[in-house]
Amino acid sequence: MLNLSDVTIRLGGNDIVRKVSFQLNPGQKVGLIGRNGVGKSTLLKAINGDVEIAEGQISLLKGTRIGFLKQDIEFDSGTTVLEETYKAFDDLLQLEKQLLQIETELSERADYESEAYLNLLDTYHRIQEKFRVSGGYQYKGEVEKVLKGLGFNSGDFDKKVETFSGGWRMRIELAKILLQNNDVLLLDEPTNHLDIESILWFENFLKNYKGIVMLVSHDQMFLNQVTNRTIELTRNKIYDFPKAYSDFMKIKAELIEKQQQTAKNQEKEIKETERLIEKFRYKATKASFAQSLIKKLEKMERIEVDAIDNKTMNISFPVAKASGKIVFEIEHLEKKYEQKEVLKDLNLIITKGEKLAFVGQNGTGKTTLAKILVGELKQTAGKLKVGHNVKIGYFAQNQSEYLQPDLTVLETIEAASDDTNRVGLRDILGAFLFSGDEVHKKVKVLSGGERNRLALAVMMLQPVNVLIMDEPTNHLDIHSKNVLQQALKTFDGTLIVVSHDRHFLQGLTQKTIEFKQRNIKVYLGDIDYFLKERQAENFREIEQKKAQNIRSKNKSANSDYEMRKANRKRLKQLKNKLQKIELAIQEQENTLAQMETQLAAPEPPAETSFFEDYNQIKENLEQLMSHWEILQTELDDLEKQIG
Repeated sequence: MLNLSDVTIRLGGNDIVRKVSFQLNPGQKVGLIGRNGVGKSTLLKAINGDVEIAEGQISLLKGTRIGFLKQDIEFDSGTTVLEETYKAFDDLLQLEKQLLQIETELSERADYESEAYLNLLDTYHRIQEKFRVSGGYQYKGEVEKVLKGLGFNSGDFDKKVETFSGGWRMRIELAKILLQNNDVLLLDEPTNHLDIESILWFENFLKNYKGIVMLVSHDQMFLNQVTNRTIELTRNKIYDFPKAYSDFMKIKAELIEKQQQTAKNQEKEIKETERLIEKFRYKATKASFAQSLIKKLEKMERIEVDAIDNKTMNISFPVAKASGKIVFEIEHLEKKYEQKEVLKDLNLIITKGEKLAFVGQNGTGKTTLAKILVGELKQTAGKLKVGHNVKIGYFAQNQSEYLQPDLTVLETIEAASDDTNRVGLRDILGAFLFSGDEVHKKVKVLSGGERNRLALAVMMLQPVNVLIMDEPTNHLDIHSKNVLQQALKTFDGTLIVVSHDRHFLQGLTQKTIEFKQRNIKVYLGDIDYFLKERQAENFREIEQKKAQNIRSKNKSANSDYEMRKANRKRLKQLKNKLQKIELAIQEQENTLAQMETQLAAPEPPAETSFFEDYNQIKENLEQLMSHWEILQTELDDLEKQIG
């Protein structure tokens, strides 16, 4: 259980978070939302103990383990992907080290019947049992499963961490956090560096996670798929409903609409009361009546309508003179980085007015092809023909890094302008939410979202007929992403967008280009169509594998009779053991549920012994579950063998 009571966080004399209170229980998966700058990341840091709170209290049950995915990560150089990820299991690694040391000592001794040897052997068996019950014989398999789910392949496992980009290092850190069996997960923009396939895997992982999840994300579909509660931070208050993002927004809109109607009725009542007071206050026969009306007004509690932050971008991309019918013609294109082949024998024609999405795992060539199309990279082989009168606007994945840090917002856009568009610069900045003194802020003090908005504003200065946008929604809040999506829908030109944001891509493109195995596959529909087709393809692959397994079983139908007999005997033993463990698990879970009911009561237990018992039961339950998992895995394997 996690409890926040009137938490205020103050930085530089300003209240970043003010009087925030809520309670979270296991199984709750919370989307923490709000405009950029309202303190979402700061609140996560405070819960993790990285930021000091000025007022209020943050309470956690003793022994609660927190996994926190933050944006700034440091790794030791020289470690491989596997070695770094294994650090999630520090306790197991220590036990494994002890076992190896004892094994070495036992192999060097010959006093097999001495008391010292037998004591050492006993120690070895005790540590081995603890290692086994704690999942020591499964953790390496779990590591590989999670790493593959997050997009790594077997060939990456032995590569040094420092050879990977920041996005891939973020995945390693995420893998460690997911493997640690934490009670609370605090995730700050966890999908920023994940591709669509990894996001789908990650969603499924979180859906099955039993603890508390609190995540900050601007990925609307991810929030809808994972969360069952939404807390919105605003400058003055929080909104908190047990719903995922889209349903939350509907409830909030209905709430404010009711407030507005009630406030309107109250205002009408106030005006009518004031009219009666004015009419009767000077008449002797009605003076007491007027006084009662005045007292009524004084006692009336005025209904406050929650402010709605409708401030958002209002943009449209200027279109240049139309291009020729063929925009890009790609023939047998290849691209290598030294010995690494990224794209091979690529063939694609992009015509005027088409809107395409580039999707696929990171590292499959999406950004590489985008850079080749705009001339930032040269292909290794093959041809690229750029059509007649093609004028390209390019938004790079790291576009905001091209901004000069010591220039102000206004100076940045002035430097990019010319005589044809210099007059309306402040209007363009206003459309991107930069107004008043904000235009005099230096680029280096802007947030990631503000830099992206400024980079988009700079793009607005020159008319184009082809837009190539590589992850344009990174660091944009949900409102800004929706406005950008609408602007791209109405853009009267050719659009190519690289994105992993499924909600942003919905209805935006007519074709989806999947990058896979150094080539591409074209799907004639938007992201929803692509995902349905991929699901169908995956299902067909699964069915083919099942058919292959059946054929393999038929070939081995004449297997040894004694082996089958032994397997059936072991199967019976396993089922009996599992039945006993499941009963024990049920008993422990019932006891734990009763104790959690006591903890949720208005006056929870305060005795130290209660929490010691509570933590001991949790530990017993974990050990039982680990033992159950080992036996169940063996049972599943046996059942497959027996058929």
